[in-house]
Amino acid sequence: MLSNRLAPLLSKGCISSLRRSSSFSSSPIQPWLFVGLGNPGEKYQSTRHNVGFDMIDAFAQSQGIPLTTHYFKALFGEGMVDGVPVLLAKPQTYMNLSGESVGPLAAYYKLPLNRVLVAFDDMDLPCGVLRLQPKGGFGRHNGLKSVIYHFRRNREFCRLRIGIGRPPGQMDPKAFVLQKFNRTGRERIDSAIKEGVDILKMVAIKGLTEAARLSNADQKYKHLRSHDLQD
Repeated sequence: MLSNRLAPLLSKGCISSLRRSSSFSSSPIQPWLFVGLGNPGEKYQSTRHNVGFDMIDAFAQSQGIPLTTHYFKALFGEGMVDGVPVLLAKPQTYMNLSGESVGPLAAYYKLPLNRVLVAFDDMDLPCGVLRLQPKGGFGRHNGLKSVIYHFRRNREFCRLRIGIGRPPGQMDPKAFVLQKFNRTGRERIDSAIKEGVDILKMVAIKGLTEAARLSNADQKYKHLRSHDLQD
């Protein structure tokens, strides 16, 4: 039994409450798991590294899905989007250990990795540009690296890359991602998050391929209009 294999990770009470909590356990449609990466705590709120959290918060609010339950080391919520079951998670492990939450959560719900989407900050895209992809590596992102490790090094899960731009000059990237945006950057990110909410809804309803086809073309032109924002 899958729950038995996960017993070291969960208490019996947590497993039983998970079973009771599922409002769509009998749904014939396989759920989507949308995960936002970030760091927990007030210290990291609104920083560049936490835009994955921001994306999931905005999507949860738009769909009326509360993120108040703690499961698998994550803030967790579940709901329906136009009849499609959706799970939302914000790992509370700190960024570099995100896979300790995401891996067991996907395993518990027996989700193939093509039904898992991870939203995260990306320095290789200009600030406010989004890119939806079916798979990929982890680049310099240790949160993604942890997720891949806990998926047994399988990289075949979906990504919503959220551009934050590159650090100025010789600035340490680790320091850059832990800083908050300047005013212009925050405006671009807030606009991108609104767009991302629509993209995630499209993924749930139309599937990743169609959502990527429709959204990435628009983001490509946005990319041409954009440039890296520096503090």
